[in-house]
Amino acid sequence: MDQELAFASATTIRSMMESKEVSCVEVVEMFFNRIQEFNPRLNAYLALCQDQAMAQADTAQGAFNRGEDLGPLHGVPVSIKDLEMTDGIPTTLGSAMFAGRTPELDSVVVERVKKAGAIILGKTNTPEFGLSGTTENKLGDACRNPWDISRTPGGSSGGAAAALAAGLCTLATGSDGGGSIRIPASFSGLFGIKPSQGRVPRFGGYGFPAANHFSQSGPMSRTVADTALLLQVLAGPDPRDPVSMREIPPDFSAGLGHGVADLRIAWSPDLGYAGVDPEVIRVTENAAKVFEELGAIVETPNLAIDDPFQAFWDVFATASYTSYGHLLEEHREDFTYYGLRAFEHGAEVSGADLSRALLRVDQLRRQMENFFDDYDLLLTPTMAVPAFPIEERPSVIGGKEVDPFWGYLPFTFPINMTGQTAASVPCGFSEDPSSAGMPIGLHIIGPRGDEAKVLQASAAFETARPWEGKRPPTS
Repeated sequence: MDQELAFASATTIRSMMESKEVSCVEVVEMFFNRIQEFNPRLNAYLALCQDQAMAQADTAQGAFNRGEDLGPLHGVPVSIKDLEMTDGIPTTLGSAMFAGRTPELDSVVVERVKKAGAIILGKTNTPEFGLSGTTENKLGDACRNPWDISRTPGGSSGGAAAALAAGLCTLATGSDGGGSIRIPASFSGLFGIKPSQGRVPRFGGYGFPAANHFSQSGPMSRTVADTALLLQVLAGPDPRDPVSMREIPPDFSAGLGHGVADLRIAWSPDLGYAGVDPEVIRVTENAAKVFEELGAIVETPNLAIDDPFQAFWDVFATASYTSYGHLLEEHREDFTYYGLRAFEHGAEVSGADLSRALLRVDQLRRQMENFFDDYDLLLTPTMAVPAFPIEERPSVIGGKEVDPFWGYLPFTFPINMTGQTAASVPCGFSEDPSSAGMPIGLHIIGPRGDEAKVLQASAAFETARPWEGKRPPTS
């Protein structure tokens, strides 16, 4: 029973609590027992709040018993990525410099999760300041992938992915500034969506504020419906974030059963510039064909973009340096190697460099807007490779030399630059001997503001090629 509860959907758990088949206290206690068993091998959580969660579970069950009007996540156990501020719960941002710090405020995401009635189990592992696509930091052992604990679960929402994949929470919050929801979703066999820029407000945190050109908080889960449910809770305007979308979000769950018949969908195996593992292309190309079986019109247009990483890196690193560069002088020895790389680059970017980078962002954004005049959705691989062994980033992919720092994620960061929404859906497993049994994700990209269509297509694929029930060895 515990195993089934650990992998049950949020709606199932909520229904079981309402019908008194199981109590909130029993569910939360079960998750902490599993965390105690599996977290030492995975390092998915950096901090737990067991006493607080158990007390909240008791209160939540009382509300069920009294038949009160309850929030959409009432009693549902969630994890919070440790880039989100949590009042009364340690928040490290994945950095040794903030080890042991406990804020006295909640981020917008945490405010909304609490208001919806969810029970926070703890804070999930993340690389320092979310600056890496894998999850290693100076706070302890690397975060590990439940499908193969010698490999990375991805990053920067790596702890969220490891916890979900191993059945150590029901829902998880992540954030995505260059792929940090979609990378671990692909590597760990999960569903996750990066909302459009501004869909989920950003507010609250350590450091000095910087312009948020690329990053979005968002949901991760094991099913499309659960992600739609959590996105509904997180989305919507907030006056404290000047770039949050002003309009009230649509009902993200309403169209999940509408299918993809007659949608015009483009497929690109490489965006015209990426090096991609042939096994990843094989699996994702077969997944793209599923949409034809479902009635969509799938084409392979000549979509080619010029490698945009330098512009991305200039903007991303400058924002990081603006927020935390003041720590360099006194804490240089505490930084990770990738943290130093980001901040040192950000310190060197001139005003002219940044202006040229922002122009490139605008050009890419317009190129993709024009592309979506002709197509409803764009499909690509989510990642260029399956999950690789920890600290062994590939330097050659598909016969092409790549920068190990970013070469494995060529499909995700451009969509942060364009501000569009995109999801990663589990679409198969590698059969290559070097990565056999590791999950592979399909990237479903939509126009800015159209999360509903991306979720609709993701749900259609999930129904046609269900992934629920496939569980990793470490679970």
